[in-house]
Amino acid sequence: MSEKTGSKLIFLTGATGLVGSHVAEEALRRGHRVRALVRASSDTKLLDSWGVEKVYGDLADAEALRRGVEGADWVINCAAKVGDWGSLEDFRKLNVEALRVLLDAAVEAGVERFVHVSSLGVYEPRDHFGTDETTTPAVNALDGYTRSKVEAEALAITYFKKKNLPLAVVRPGFIYGERDRTVLPKLLSALRSGRFAYFGSGEQILNCVYVKNLTHAIFLAAESPGAVGEVFNITDGGRVTKREFVGLVAKLAGLKPPTRRIPLKLAWILAVSLERLASLRGATSPPLVNKARYKFLGLNLDYSVEKARRVLGYAPPFTTEAGLSAAVGDLLQTDLRPAVASG
Repeated sequence: MSEKTGSKLIFLTGATGLVGSHVAEEALRRGHRVRALVRASSDTKLLDSWGVEKVYGDLADAEALRRGVEGADWVINCAAKVGDWGSLEDFRKLNVEALRVLLDAAVEAGVERFVHVSSLGVYEPRDHFGTDETTTPAVNALDGYTRSKVEAEALAITYFKKKNLPLAVVRPGFIYGERDRTVLPKLLSALRSGRFAYFGSGEQILNCVYVKNLTHAIFLAAESPGAVGEVFNITDGGRVTKREFVGLVAKLAGLKPPTRRIPLKLAWILAVSLERLASLRGATSPPLVNKARYKFLGLNLDYSVEKARRVLGYAPPFTTEAGLSAAVGDLLQTDLRPAVASG
């Protein structure tokens, strides 16, 4: 279903992050050239070892974005301000307003394809059972991050409709994989300390996607003629419960699977109450139980990827078990490195 593309020059944002680094690696493996937007303070050792061209700046730097897209065939936007705490205005600055500058630059440069990485978080914060792309994104989200992702996606689609930018959107779920520096490390820490607890039974579906499956989907969205103007839900394609996922992480790390549970109603009351208290205190980090974590642990998040299968020919190359094995193995190796160095 994909076009024969030949070698492309790809301008990539978020290249030092989890998704972006895997996109860069896969692009080079396929024979493409990669030009990455990087901050001066970023660790670019990996990109340097691969010979990636760098453009210094950030998402708020209009001139850097214009230099990045100049002469590029494709733009793949993996960058975003991510988090479950903070003001909507802060998230909007990078996830919406900076995206507008990048989209303008892409239109001016006449790029062949623009792939925007969105999120399954754009859907209404409720239980989902096979929800597909015909369901409208939620205007009122639980937190600033997801609200900004809804607005960013709507903005991107507007550029396709009004400015003929050949654009596609992928909506990944919870992303895990090698080089994850946030979610899996926090989960492993909670498991090691005994702090982890399921919200409810733990039998709710988790919308997980291994980063290499997502990368595969991103390239299908860049290559397929049918992807233009479309949005695609992307997960590992199976039905994995939160208990299965967390239990496998524990097993791979040599830990006992957690058994603690917080009743769903109590978890929601705690999320609302603790968020309100944290806001009143002007807290700069989220409380242990908050609305975003309730959504992650408490809701049934089952989304259909049939459109991606049908239009893109998406067939996830890796199972969740294989992806988690690689991700946890990489994380455990990373944990060992400082100990070896200090010994």
